[in-house]
Order: sequence, then structure tokens, then C-alpha cells
Amino acid sequence: MSEEPICKCLEIYKSEIVEAIKTKGLTTVEEVGEETEAGTLCGGCQEDIQDILDEING
Repeated sequence: MSEEPICKCLEIYKSEIVEAIKTKGLTTVEEVGEETEAGTLCGGCQEDIQDILDEING
């Protein structure tokens, strides 16, 4: 099964977001956007990005 993109506008996948959060110690949707560009176009995936942050950072 292929992974679905979290940020459909820029085709950024969950694995890319998770890796950035873990390697850079990111804690906010804004930081994820600065690092990966996810959530910076339409913003429709920002809630999903926050869910990933919560999952990783508790």
C-alpha cells in the first residue's frame, strides 16, 4: 500500500513530516511548515500536521 500525502498541494508525505519532527525537534505546525513547506499553501492539512506532532511529542 502506498502512503497518502498529508499535504496534497505539495505532495508531502507523513514519513517526511515525521522525519523532520524527529530530527529537528519540531513542536509547532509553523515549524513543520518552515522545514518541509507542508501546510503552507492552502492550510487544509494543518490539523493533520498537528495530529502528527501530538502523536510524536505527546
